[in-house]
Amino acid sequence: MAQGYVALVLHAHLPFVRHPEYDQFLEEDWLFEAITETYIPLIKVMEGLVRDNVDFRLTMSMTPPLCSMLLDPLLQDRYLRHLNKLIELTEKEIERTKWDRPFHELAWFYHNRFQEARTTFCDRYGRNLVGAFRKFQELGKLEIITCGATHGFLPLMVEHPESIRAQILIARDHYRACFGCDPRGIWLPECAYVPGIENFLAEANIRWFITDTHGVAFAHPRPRYGNFAPIFAPNGVAAFGRDVESSKQVWSSEEGYPGDVDYRDFYRDVGFDLEFDYIKPYIHPDGIRCFTGVKYHRITGKSPYKEFYVRQWAMDKAASHAGNFMFNREKQVQHLYGVMKREPLILSPYDAELYGHWWFEGPEFLNFFMRKAAFDQSVFKLTTPTEYLRHHPTQQVAQPSASSWGHKGYWEVWLEGSNAWIYQHLHVAADRMTELARHYQHGDALMQRALKQAARELLLAQSSDWAFIMKTGTTVQYAVKRTKDHILRFTRLYEQIKAGRIDEPWLASLEWRDNIFPDVNYHYYA
Repeated sequence: MAQGYVALVLHAHLPFVRHPEYDQFLEEDWLFEAITETYIPLIKVMEGLVRDNVDFRLTMSMTPPLCSMLLDPLLQDRYLRHLNKLIELTEKEIERTKWDRPFHELAWFYHNRFQEARTTFCDRYGRNLVGAFRKFQELGKLEIITCGATHGFLPLMVEHPESIRAQILIARDHYRACFGCDPRGIWLPECAYVPGIENFLAEANIRWFITDTHGVAFAHPRPRYGNFAPIFAPNGVAAFGRDVESSKQVWSSEEGYPGDVDYRDFYRDVGFDLEFDYIKPYIHPDGIRCFTGVKYHRITGKSPYKEFYVRQWAMDKAASHAGNFMFNREKQVQHLYGVMKREPLILSPYDAELYGHWWFEGPEFLNFFMRKAAFDQSVFKLTTPTEYLRHHPTQQVAQPSASSWGHKGYWEVWLEGSNAWIYQHLHVAADRMTELARHYQHGDALMQRALKQAARELLLAQSSDWAFIMKTGTTVQYAVKRTKDHILRFTRLYEQIKAGRIDEPWLASLEWRDNIFPDVNYHYYA
């Protein structure tokens, strides 16, 4: 009999980036890179586990913006174009490196990898990767959970509870359309929680959510079992706290596995290394150098000199690290079982894009770990939060504490000097959306379209990704523009609805451009 449980949770999310007004848009590459390096590799890992009859459990959030992009025909076409260009690039690289064996072998490796991605995307799943993940959920191996409709930072909406309600209920509706059932759990955006959010989760029939460590550890009264068992909020919705130890082993670039010298270096890419004229057809049409995904070097160390990547060495390290991760979970569970006198739960949540995109060997690490957990030990079982609650329905009742998984644990990342200016505009727009939903319960077809589009523009403006980008300083200009554009569009729609003079051609252009949530229920704001 197992002495405890381990639940791996991957948060698959990207902001909604879709620009049909341009033939090619740089930030759309975020999705294309994630498909090739994270989502397809994870699908292939699960395919192999199912094929080999490995009894595994994995939990993934798939956010509404991500699912919307994965299902969008325009972005599907553009991803295929992106993939075909990479295959063409690797064909040229095979020829260019034919007298340099290590790099020649890597060129073939990438060529085969991209071709395999195209086969998986087109032939095996008919471009429908959402359906691919749904298949594993229906097999009982994967639990897919939802998130806020556009990953809005919910604690900063507490003055506008209608907006929190809409973020959750619209996400629930979108999940139904994608997966044919209701979500049982939710990854609160940025794991950000304040007391009261659980009431909207209960309305959506969502039974559990994840907080950072201190969200459960600082609950009132203090939980008897700390973060190693969920707690029930007073209304019966369960909260699971993040385990620090297992998270650090994977997250930390200094102390964790991803920083090993034999793993692939993320930053050395042929998009920056090769001569401009040679690489020009495979970077942005404006001549902006960017990542292609073809990377020939390993981390090597802190020296700027990087040695070439050896795939077998990296796979050996991934297997070794998976064994170490399993060993550490065994010892952790045995210790906690002895202290708690009951089976502990180790909940380990991560950004899904860490596995494959940032840590190239991450999917293989997961593959090795889940196989080893099934066959090489008997101390713990892999589980999902829903499965755990089904078998352990009695837990302590306590009020979770306000928390997030951002720096310092609260709101500082999303509310500070670089991004504080956005909230006065978001608050006004939230008030106005509630006003519209209450005063325009009914209307003609054109009015209904305008009200739905107003809800879409507000939801897109509320995405926490824009404030995060402003804080981290990556693509700040784009994040600022997106925030301003959505607020300005919302404001113009609000004024047209109030005046009863809706510009139908302009509205149609917004529906064409910002087409997320085609059946959005704006009445949730009322």
